[in-house]
Amino acid sequence: MARLDVEKIRNVAIIAHSGAGKTSLSEAVLFNAGAIDRMGNTEDGNTTMDYEPEEVSRKISITSAVAYCDWKGHRINLIDTPGFINFIEDTRGCLRVADGAIVIVSAISGVKAETEKVWKYACEFEVPRIVFINKMDKETANFYRALGELEKSFESEAIPLHIPVGEGENFKGIVDLISMKAYIKSQEIQETEIPADIKNTADEYRRKLVEKIAESDDSLLEKYLEGGELTADEIMKGIKEGSLTRRFIPVTCGAATINSGVTQLMDAMLLCLPSPVEMSRISPIRGMNPKEKKEIERKPVETDPLTAYVFKTIADPYAGKFSIFRVYSGVLKADSTVLNANTGTKERVGQVFYLLGKKHIPAQSVGPGEIAAVVKLKDTNVGDTLCEEHHPLILEKVKFADPIISYAIAPKSKGDEEKVSSGLHRILEEDPTVHFTRDEESKEMILSGMGQVHLEVALEKLRRKFGVEVVMKTPKIPYRETIRASAKAQGKYKKQSGGRGQYGDCWIEIEPLQRGGGYEFVDKIVGGVIPQQYRPAVEKGIIETMKEGVIAGYPVVDMKVTLYDGSYHSVDSSEMAFKIAGSMALKKAFQDAKPVLLEPIMKVEVIVPDETLGSVIGDLNSRRGKVQGVEPQAGGNQKISCLVPMAEMLTYANQLQSITSGRGLYSMEFSHYEEVPGHISQKIIAERQKQKTEEH
Repeated sequence: MARLDVEKIRNVAIIAHSGAGKTSLSEAVLFNAGAIDRMGNTEDGNTTMDYEPEEVSRKISITSAVAYCDWKGHRINLIDTPGFINFIEDTRGCLRVADGAIVIVSAISGVKAETEKVWKYACEFEVPRIVFINKMDKETANFYRALGELEKSFESEAIPLHIPVGEGENFKGIVDLISMKAYIKSQEIQETEIPADIKNTADEYRRKLVEKIAESDDSLLEKYLEGGELTADEIMKGIKEGSLTRRFIPVTCGAATINSGVTQLMDAMLLCLPSPVEMSRISPIRGMNPKEKKEIERKPVETDPLTAYVFKTIADPYAGKFSIFRVYSGVLKADSTVLNANTGTKERVGQVFYLLGKKHIPAQSVGPGEIAAVVKLKDTNVGDTLCEEHHPLILEKVKFADPIISYAIAPKSKGDEEKVSSGLHRILEEDPTVHFTRDEESKEMILSGMGQVHLEVALEKLRRKFGVEVVMKTPKIPYRETIRASAKAQGKYKKQSGGRGQYGDCWIEIEPLQRGGGYEFVDKIVGGVIPQQYRPAVEKGIIETMKEGVIAGYPVVDMKVTLYDGSYHSVDSSEMAFKIAGSMALKKAFQDAKPVLLEPIMKVEVIVPDETLGSVIGDLNSRRGKVQGVEPQAGGNQKISCLVPMAEMLTYANQLQSITSGRGLYSMEFSHYEEVPGHISQKIIAERQKQKTEEH
């Protein structure tokens, strides 16, 4: 296969909220270009892009998929991305390698929270975009309402390139405002004159389009104001310039499921979205040389050294790990060796493939601007850069959001812990937003992610791919125990057993330290009432008891212990006896020192739309939250800063999504420990004692 002309490549991510029709649009594009011979649909579960069993059963995109097609002498690499809020971070990772984006807005539901989120991601990577107002054939479809929402939500001027002929059940096709022709759908799409009933509307929007283009160039503006018509070439050039500089949003429309307006959208992709060469002028290819610690710029040409960025991996228990990458410069050849610049390790590249959904089409080499995959790279993960050994370069990684929800997991079958761990680490290679840890204190395996559905899908994959099942449960809260008063107690351990006995006797005083004060041990023994060699054993017994807890089995913190008296036996005393005596003394003194439970308090920031502010604050108050302040944010949002007990935040992700219709975001980090209110503390202690009884 001849090398593709970089100027003729378009790397396009299709982004939108869940259910807007991303996968249906991908099907129509691939069908029109002849890459597939029939259009599938999500209801039947037979689309090119949604092929994972979890996607077919749920009828939503869970992971991004890649396909390519050729259209009018150009190569279009499509990336169909998830829009469901739990999986939307995958979209961010894909926009890192896209040069342009199609943003789908539903003509029924308009701009939704997820649309706003993926739009922000596209802004983050300076990706030019086109809006496709989809579902024009559905009941209650309204193109002009969606257009208004678009401008209001994104504070950008939306300039239609196409307008619909009819809406809902009366939708017949579209008017192309560049050619001023109508494309009416019957059995086939037919080019016709613009219907009389929308001719005035078409003329008005055509005038707006030409005016916007003329404003960008003084000579064009002068020509336009003097009554001259802009040529087709001038209009096309102005549309491209306006799109690439993001001075306005080109808007198209249609109905993906009936393949109306899609070929015109494909033409708009070639016109409005940049090639890798044009994108390198907007956002230069820059990275860090790990050896010289300096920034280097590369060009999207074959003669520059190889630079390829891995933006996705797929774990396959049989075929191995698929690494999907984009080449930014140079050429990646099959059967070659490359350097992973992030890890410093060499990787053997075997076969290289172009992707068409789950189909793999072998390639001998992949050049600048192309997207492809390689199998069985051992030490390469999402965000790594592959390059030539003597020309290392690290491209900046995408920083994914931190997980917002955690569950403890346990294997259904005893002895499967190792299988769970190894399987999950393979799942983690696929999805950087899933985190897996072991809690040293509770001994639980903790799985964290972007929402409950996200974690359920990860565990479904674990069962399907690696044959191991687990159960999810709420993780344990890391409570602490401490005291509010001082107390003294004796710990005396005396045991006779016929031969040599055991004897240890100590007196201690315990006092509270300020919150966060930790632990302090003071040796005030005078006159050798406890010999020097036994005193560390007393402290050891105290420390072990503090780790195990006294009233509810949680570690003891913020306490000063003073060893001030005791006695010993010249024959029967031992380190073990004094260790036990120290433990006994602490347990007695602790009960007399007004013991309390402490709970972790989280510093929480919640960003919500203005209209839901009151409901969200009310919900936080019901969770024992203390609101510290509210600050206005861009885009009609408010940021709430508050302190909330960790125990009240375990199910917060689902509740916030419910209150804000998925538009709320939050982050949290540990702040400090505070006393648990008495009535809650009693319940926790009772529950822990019940658990201990059941365990024994």
